[in-house]
Amino acid sequence: MPKTIRVEVAYADPQTQILRTVDIATGATVADAISVSGVLNELPGFVPAGFGIFGRIVEAATPLRGGDRIELYRPLQLDPKTARRKRAERRA
Repeated sequence: MPKTIRVEVAYADPQTQILRTVDIATGATVADAISVSGVLNELPGFVPAGFGIFGRIVEAATPLRGGDRIELYRPLQLDPKTARRKRAERRA
């Protein structure tokens, strides 16, 4: 079994896209990879609303496997139900 694995840490918003590849110890967690990647250092004040691996929501303590892509999720700007209601009101 390899002593390290390679994973990616990704963040995107309309103005910024960050994708970092990091080599990390086998058994490392999502939180470990985010820390090693330094992505949060480039996003002052940003607090992730959640994390995912290939679109599946996971906890920060989730162990990683080689090739995983960790995604940092932004907080919702508007509740989806409220957004649908506003769109329906505009159409009426």
